[in-house]
Amino acid sequence: MSVSSVSYQSDKRLLSLDFLRGLIMVLLAMESAGLYEHLSEASGNNRLLHDFFQQFFHHPWNGLRFWDLIQPGFMFVAGTAMAFSLYKQASQGLTWNQSFRKILKRCFWLFFWGVLNYAVKPTGLSFELWNVLTQLSFTTLVAFLIFRLSSRTQIIICVGLLLLTEILYRFTNVPGFDQAFTDQHNFGNYADLLLMNKINGDGWVAINCLPTAVHTIAGALAGKLLLSNQQKIKPLLIWAFVCLVIGYGLDFAGITPIIKRIATSSFTLASLGWCLAALAACYWWIDIQNHKKHLQFFTIVSINSIFIYLFFEILGGWFNRYVGTVTNGFMEFVNTPENIKLIITSLCIFTLEWLLCYFLYRKKIFFKL
Repeated sequence: MSVSSVSYQSDKRLLSLDFLRGLIMVLLAMESAGLYEHLSEASGNNRLLHDFFQQFFHHPWNGLRFWDLIQPGFMFVAGTAMAFSLYKQASQGLTWNQSFRKILKRCFWLFFWGVLNYAVKPTGLSFELWNVLTQLSFTTLVAFLIFRLSSRTQIIICVGLLLLTEILYRFTNVPGFDQAFTDQHNFGNYADLLLMNKINGDGWVAINCLPTAVHTIAGALAGKLLLSNQQKIKPLLIWAFVCLVIGYGLDFAGITPIIKRIATSSFTLASLGWCLAALAACYWWIDIQNHKKHLQFFTIVSINSIFIYLFFEILGGWFNRYVGTVTNGFMEFVNTPENIKLIITSLCIFTLEWLLCYFLYRKKIFFKL
């Protein structure tokens, strides 16, 4: 689909996209505040509540929980937002080279902050490529470079990335790292040794950027669709169904297990299916049915999503301890149970972070990379 084939309005804003991005950041902020951990601990022996709160933690290996969809959603929404940004730039007369320079700058800063995020540790300086920002710097660049190609060509490239992932894990046969889907003994772990001279103890691998580039590319394709004059909901739902069937089918058939930590092809497709379904549902409810009330709670965070993410990732440890000291001091006067104290502290941390976003919103201060 060419730029000229889309009728773009410079003032057009997709509220469903703002909502989804804001929802993701709100969930991440609550996780950073420790809320899900404290709620899980407070559930005690209540099996139903325990199972519910487990959905807010990554699956240990083979399986898919709600929380495993947050990072794919982040990458997918970034691709959709990029499509809107590129069409706006085209409508303003920017050339491909000018847009390319802007994307390169954005990718550099994503990579820089992603590395800095985990660079300083108690044991000294560290170089890590496992976090979402470093991954997004790669997937954004790939999605941009192929953005002007036809949708069919981009889909073929996505299939190629997933096939490449399968080949690397199944057929490289590096001694000690030749067990395709075994933690600490797969090709992704070997690649980490080459890139960083270490392996992540929780099973995350840097080459996740290859398969998860599909999320960002698909997000950009979805953005193109939403900007076009074509029917929107039906194609999104059809592709969601196709991705879900293939992703879960590969797992159920025992061909490729769904493993978030190494972003297997089955995981990539299953999670993409949920992302497409979520976008279709939110677009229909918010932008078509015009249910736009009560979105500000999320859109305020969405507007400064990168800022608040870096805030709780880099300063979160200090900020959480500081707020915890204050809240715990007050609650000791009323003999508050420990679990309730921890939950209230987490809610206070999140509230203060939201208010910080609200302050920036009121002052019209917006941080962008």
